[in-house]
Amino acid sequence: MRHARRRVVRRVTRLAAVGGLLLGGAMVTQAAMASETPPASARALSSPGTATGTGAALVAELGTARTAGDWIGADGRPVVAVTDSSAARVVRRAGAEPKLVAHSMDELKSATATLRSAPRVAGTAWSVDYRTNRVVVQADRTVSAADWSRMTRVAARIGGFVRMERTQGTFTTRLNGAQPILSTGGRCSAGFNVTDGRTDFILTAGHCGPSGSIWFADNQGNQQLGRTVSSTFPGNDFSLVQYTSGRAGDGADVVAVGGGKGVRITGVADPAVGQRVFRSGSTSGLHDGQVTGLNATVNYPEGTVTGLIQTDVCAEPGDSGGPLFSEGVALGVTSGGSGDCTTGGTTFFQPVTRALAALNVKLLVSAQNAGGARNASPAPAPSATQGAVAPSAASPGSSAPVTGTAQGETLLARLTDTRNLGPGLLVIAGSLIALVATRYIRAEQDRKAYQRYYSATWG
Repeated sequence: MRHARRRVVRRVTRLAAVGGLLLGGAMVTQAAMASETPPASARALSSPGTATGTGAALVAELGTARTAGDWIGADGRPVVAVTDSSAARVVRRAGAEPKLVAHSMDELKSATATLRSAPRVAGTAWSVDYRTNRVVVQADRTVSAADWSRMTRVAARIGGFVRMERTQGTFTTRLNGAQPILSTGGRCSAGFNVTDGRTDFILTAGHCGPSGSIWFADNQGNQQLGRTVSSTFPGNDFSLVQYTSGRAGDGADVVAVGGGKGVRITGVADPAVGQRVFRSGSTSGLHDGQVTGLNATVNYPEGTVTGLIQTDVCAEPGDSGGPLFSEGVALGVTSGGSGDCTTGGTTFFQPVTRALAALNVKLLVSAQNAGGARNASPAPAPSATQGAVAPSAASPGSSAPVTGTAQGETLLARLTDTRNLGPGLLVIAGSLIALVATRYIRAEQDRKAYQRYYSATWG
């Protein structure tokens, strides 16, 4: 009876060990597959392409007299502000959530036009808050009591849907990002690599420097990076820095996010209110937040810039020109704002789509993504010159570590990568130990049984 129980225990142990080997193998394989860069067809455009696309399409269909913007709700569904019940039914049938509001986009735009026509006050900004159906006017600490009172009277004449707010800090451009670029005028951050089909450029902020500015990649001025060939500021806030070599080099579609890592950029789009976004800059590194407004106007001391993206992402001097992106999609370059990354603040971005159209250039993306990325073109052949935006030896495109898996890396290499060992290999190790242990115990039992038999036979 005792021997029968031992046999049952050994068999159960062996079966459990074999099951553990199979389970551990599946866990390791899944971890290895998860570390692969996803194919272009499965990557990056979900946020701008689905929720925001549905909302924007409904706004375009219904018109600005019956809608007042769209945004992404807390549950990820698109929300569309509408002014009547029939428009609400159309939105609901399309799978989005309608919200009845009192003021149409036409009324909100008329309000911002009135503010724009009033005498300019440096240190003020305004944007349309789609979610509250209001125009929000902000004034920083440099705005005098008299100017604030005058703007308040203008807002009162427009209507009660204009909200006046005082904000901490000062609205300034962020001169002085991903990777730093330096000139005699100050320090900025490279935004995205772009091309006109013949020459490659860095897209950055216009206030970083006028046409003719020379940029370097080092403080000593030994590594000349390029020269500003086109700059627009104020009004808009974008510029092109032409590479000295004419080519962005390896990693032209990756933006640095710190820690030797980068995010591969696969396309370009317009953001939506409520969308989660990331900003990278050479001063403060990587930070995230939400889009809080679109078509914002900011009255910097140097001049007024319109059509900006407003966010609650922080930024600091030197972050100007740095990239704003979401899920590998380029959205904007850093213009300016108030506050800092200790206390928080408001940051405005120049939309990339608007800059590309005005400059007649296209975003540089990797060859495998060029076919599916909107407003994109294939990356140039690699050269010895490293792209300013690309950290280390990165190559542009999906979210991935700069020193991560190469495209030609084998499954075996991923399986042996210590980052993928984890629980799966622990399960495999435990199962192997169990198998060896049961085999050893069986061998010992057989040896002792033979000894007993030999002793009994030969006495």
